[in-house]
Amino acid sequence: MKLPLALARAVVLALALPAMLPAQRGGGGGGRGAPPPDTTFGVSWRNIGPNQSGRMVAVAGSVARPREYYVGTTGGGVWKTTDGGTTTVPVSDAYFGGTIGSVAVQQSNPDVVWAGGGETPIRGNVSHGDGVWKTTDGAKTWTYMGLKETQYISRVLIDPTNPDVVYVGALGHVFGPNPDRGVFKTTDGGKSWKKILFRNDSTGVADVILDPGNPKIIYATFWQAGRKPWQLISGGPGSGIFKSLNGGDTWTEITRNPGLPQTGLLGAIGITVSPAKTSRVWAIVEHEAAGGVYRSDDAGATWTYTSSDRNLRQRAWYYSKLYADPKDTNVVYAPQVSPLVSKDGGKTFARGFGGGDNHDMWIDPTNPGRIAVAHDNGTIFTVDSGKTSVATATATGQYYHVHLTSHYPFHVCGAKQDAGSSCGPVRVAAAGGRGGGGGGRGGAPAAPASPWSTFYGVAGGESGYVSSNPEDPDLMYGANYGGSMDMLNRRTGKSTSLDPWPLNPMGHDAKDSKYRFQWTYPIVHSPHNSNTIYVGSNVVFRSTNGGQFWTAISPDLTRNDPRTLGPSGGDITKDQTSVEYYGTVFTLAESPITKGVIWTGSDDGLIHISRNNGVSWKNITPKALPEWMRWSIIEASPHAPGTLWAAGNRYQMDDFTPYLYRTTDYGVTWTKITNGIPADQFTRAIREDLHRPGMVYAATERGVFVSYDSGNNWKSLQKNMPPTPVHDMMLRDDDLAVATHGRAFWVMENLTSLRWADQEIAATGKPFLFKPAPVLRLNGQATPTFVYRLPADTGLVRFELFDKAGK
Repeated sequence: MKLPLALARAVVLALALPAMLPAQRGGGGGGRGAPPPDTTFGVSWRNIGPNQSGRMVAVAGSVARPREYYVGTTGGGVWKTTDGGTTTVPVSDAYFGGTIGSVAVQQSNPDVVWAGGGETPIRGNVSHGDGVWKTTDGAKTWTYMGLKETQYISRVLIDPTNPDVVYVGALGHVFGPNPDRGVFKTTDGGKSWKKILFRNDSTGVADVILDPGNPKIIYATFWQAGRKPWQLISGGPGSGIFKSLNGGDTWTEITRNPGLPQTGLLGAIGITVSPAKTSRVWAIVEHEAAGGVYRSDDAGATWTYTSSDRNLRQRAWYYSKLYADPKDTNVVYAPQVSPLVSKDGGKTFARGFGGGDNHDMWIDPTNPGRIAVAHDNGTIFTVDSGKTSVATATATGQYYHVHLTSHYPFHVCGAKQDAGSSCGPVRVAAAGGRGGGGGGRGGAPAAPASPWSTFYGVAGGESGYVSSNPEDPDLMYGANYGGSMDMLNRRTGKSTSLDPWPLNPMGHDAKDSKYRFQWTYPIVHSPHNSNTIYVGSNVVFRSTNGGQFWTAISPDLTRNDPRTLGPSGGDITKDQTSVEYYGTVFTLAESPITKGVIWTGSDDGLIHISRNNGVSWKNITPKALPEWMRWSIIEASPHAPGTLWAAGNRYQMDDFTPYLYRTTDYGVTWTKITNGIPADQFTRAIREDLHRPGMVYAATERGVFVSYDSGNNWKSLQKNMPPTPVHDMMLRDDDLAVATHGRAFWVMENLTSLRWADQEIAATGKPFLFKPAPVLRLNGQATPTFVYRLPADTGLVRFELFDKAGK
């Protein structure tokens, strides 16, 4: 029998080397493990935070357990609190992850919880779900209940009189037409489903609600909406309101009932019913001329336009939800950029309880002062209508990229959706402070000291790259949308604006801008000169003096297709924020081997190369490439000058296929390299190992993979990382860090055993000692760790240690 990889902790070294520890070695990470089979040895992931919540779009509680709630995150699965929000833990990691758009708790038995995947605030970085899950034991275990192709679920509702009856409102595919949308119903607890209301293959359900007095009465709103890589589409003839009186057996359209807009396109619509007076119904409607809040006092037969307040519809596609107070017929809540509440039946709205950019609410039906709100920075709970509150703090940040500084030990940096950019050390000393190594006495700990509290704000905003000067890592550069960029000197605290192009594109079509900057445009320091910085627009900008002056060194390196450069929103709300600007250089890299060899990849499918420092450029895009490929990350090989690795995706064209390519001859020929990656896990990043040529790492929408043969074959490197979107990766020395879009930063430390744990080592038939990782002389008590493989069962393992003199 061959033993699994063993870890030997040489405790005897503690006498001779009391201040040494493995370089960035980590213990176990968060979560309960991931589904893919474990085919790697001696390594694991460690979640380093920061402990700052990301966007949450679903929350639900129960009357019976007033301190217990379930929360649906974007990219991070389902989380649970049993102490009113003071501590919140992930409860779905062993079964599923990703974005959760709706959570429902069975009030008669709060151990039964349903979760629907995918969020319906369909912003540009929206992440799809995989259907519906159910637990009957308080989230200890979960069972998959189907509806995989719904992808984006707006509501899950449990019939309060019969818990086997459950309704699901599905928006369906956002990036293309599909039939798996509408209202679905099960009468057997999820064993089978019936689609009971369908509009068309481009229109899905934005909201569903049961009449609190009679669950046979159902209101459902339809939303004709979708996305292209360059545009949000909200509104169309399919949008509308429907009502059923018999549990969904038959439906009546009430879209144009008296009082509602009689003409013009409708967009997103939210709806709620007052439990205190069930004939009172409110709707919030996206409409060009008559958008806002409407109220019916006769169960939807006729309506009154109560509020046209622009604060209620400034980004109708992103919000448009209403929640009625269970006791007061005049109180209705409207989660928006600010949490709004009306106390006069929907006529006027003022600030209420919540956070920033609010998406979902749950109100205790027996106690209207007990409220939970899901918003862009987590979830906030109150039991006294907001006089006091508790906010969650969870490592569920949505990071776009990861940057590792040259600090010692390195700092992990990135831009977090909705919260700005930050950095933190990969490890802190056990006794506190920055830069130490983890651990208790006698060896590397299972749970090393956490750096979650040591993250600090840096340059940039919520969406872009962070990059630091390789020779002076306290000079930190950060990007934000609209092409803005700044540099922070951490020693002085001074921030300097270094925008490559000074004009603000807000409010304009992409075609109106001379230079187009994507929401997350790249900033790259040259590996050959720390003062040289590259920035991607529709051209490449370069600065040779640390960002003080910029020069465009390329022509337009995109398709520059007029069809993709129009309004970024519509048909009702334009939302011209430049977030969807298209036809841009999305990724770029300079060869670390040859100065002046610069590669670019655009979000509309082109790859270019300059081999003369930007003087001229050549289109080297792979032949027979599917249209509108987004090149997400390209990696210039650290080992071979003509080799480039390219990760692309087309999920915004409703294609979830992985696309990874390799060239070894400066783009003359290309090889597609995706064997072993599941066909429905689209790819976002690819990186080559710094020490072993041809060892490559890939990031997908659900995790991480590794290849030992230049990408010809891949296997899972998920280990203990939960299933979550991984947007970027970076290597520093023997460590790999990843930016997830829903579970913050994770690090795999000391890659030595992984690097050489392939078949050739296993085939030697002899004991094998992996090369020990470098050690750091830092604060803390720990000892080096040695990793070895034994070919068979054995008895005593003996280590002999020698100094440089062989003694």
